[in-house]
Amino acid sequence: MELLEQVLPEAGAVRLGAKVKALRLSAGWKRTTLAERAGVSEASLKRFEQTGQASLELVLRVALSLGRLAEFDGLLEPPPARSIDELERRLARPLPKRGVQ
Repeated sequence: MELLEQVLPEAGAVRLGAKVKALRLSAGWKRTTLAERAGVSEASLKRFEQTGQASLELVLRVALSLGRLAEFDGLLEPPPARSIDELERRLARPLPKRGVQ
């Protein structure tokens, strides 16, 4: 992850939109084609490709249409345990249903 993306999430969103556009073009699809396959409006897709602004639902629909939905599976996974003791503690303790603060 680039430093700019760590400071400005918008930069990461713009980059993601640009990647979608590149994938669409490499598939030889017009924007209309991808929008239809994803079930989103062409205007929303255009906004996403140009500015990175999109709903999570739109991003997931587009990823599915491009055959890349599985790449989202690893997002927001907890970090790996650093030791056997930490792993055992995690397994023994159920996750709370709500936060404490």
